[in-house]
Amino acid sequence: MTATTTSIPDQKKVGMVSLGCPKALVDSERILTRLRADGYAMSPDYAGADVVLVNTCGFLDSAKEESLAAIGEAIAENGRVIVTGCMGEEADVIRAKYPQVLAVTGAHQYEQVVEAVHEAAPPSQGPFIDLIPQSGALKQRSGSADEYVKLTPRHYSYLKISEGCNHSCAFCIIPQLRGKLASRRVDAVLREAEKLVAAGTKELLVISQDTSAYGVDIRHEEREWRGHPVRAHMTDLTRELGQLRTPEGMTPWVRLHYVYPYPHVDAVIPLMAEGLLTPYLDIPFQHASPSVLRAMKRPANEAKVLERLKSWRETCPEIAVRSSFVVGFPGETEDDFRYLLDWLEEAQLDRVGAFRFEPVEGAAANALPDPVPEAVKEERYARIMEVTERISAAKLQAKIGRTIPVIIDEVGEADEEGDIGATGRSQADAPEIDGAVYLRNVPASLQQGDIVNVEVEDADAHDLFGVISH
Repeated sequence: MTATTTSIPDQKKVGMVSLGCPKALVDSERILTRLRADGYAMSPDYAGADVVLVNTCGFLDSAKEESLAAIGEAIAENGRVIVTGCMGEEADVIRAKYPQVLAVTGAHQYEQVVEAVHEAAPPSQGPFIDLIPQSGALKQRSGSADEYVKLTPRHYSYLKISEGCNHSCAFCIIPQLRGKLASRRVDAVLREAEKLVAAGTKELLVISQDTSAYGVDIRHEEREWRGHPVRAHMTDLTRELGQLRTPEGMTPWVRLHYVYPYPHVDAVIPLMAEGLLTPYLDIPFQHASPSVLRAMKRPANEAKVLERLKSWRETCPEIAVRSSFVVGFPGETEDDFRYLLDWLEEAQLDRVGAFRFEPVEGAAANALPDPVPEAVKEERYARIMEVTERISAAKLQAKIGRTIPVIIDEVGEADEEGDIGATGRSQADAPEIDGAVYLRNVPASLQQGDIVNVEVEDADAHDLFGVISH
């Protein structure tokens, strides 16, 4: 009897370059998850990829330049490139510079991206290769723990609760890029969160364009969850997220990002005081001067923020508030800028990022009179950074001698003396945007994702240094 051989087709491989914000990173995870369900493998480098996806950012001109450079590098290294993401809305610009790109799609257009990959590198569909179920259920990362692709470390995950935005801020084109607010079903969000935590996530980072507005577009519809109704509303959602438990029975950290200071935000602070939510709020204030806020067309700028900050700290003394501010917005006077600095001195925010105003093509702010000269922008940027660094340094100095919980991001190798170091974050530190906690002399058994109590020994303007307490 003659043996017959069956040639197994090579599994097609996809490379991914993901740029921009965490919301875009979640899009990249969803695209790769869909492709893996269709039988594709992931390539860690250009050389091994049959096609390369570049998920672009198009928010600022500098981000667009970075995106174009990434596309150029992918073309030079691989040649077979599909472009998606926010800058995909400017397909003509991309094709004018790189006519050889295979396809261009816009932000969160998952189906179109997958179709473009199928066309560029058809999946093998071999019976010995494609043993992964061809399931549409993988949309929204709703499969089991090993069915979706994560681009973050195992111990933390971004949980995107909505797309788009209903605001029309003068400096922003997000509604043009990502559309109006589109909230996910609350039971779908909670199901995803539950699966992520069951799969090893110790920290959920809740993201959207406007977390406080979650559910407005679907009239805060109720869904059944674990035997009781839950509204699509920030307060209901966070209360339910606070009930999740890891396989070890711990409450995972739940961190809220992009929170506009609407009145109902006050209701989540007690959940932080109870330990159900991480005592951290990321609020994009952008400025403090009333005249600049009006020119920016910022929502909720009439809120008595300083009084509310005081109230939040009385309810939850551990709360850390981070924000970002724009300096040099058209029409910003020296008095406006001094108002902002005085406000910051009083607000005593824990983490602050500052940005020089940059015109964005298509934004209303470009037409405003009285642009601020570049030299003045630079000088104001230096002044705001000096103030915020001083405030940060003083707040971190006050933590010396205290014992705080820290989540471990990385464990190093032993040095010549056998000392092992590790890097982690406190509850006041979101990954990649805030500070770090550097640990010395950690046990060899310490692992990424462990949450340990750390005695703080030293601090600088941004980071803490300490040792695990016993």
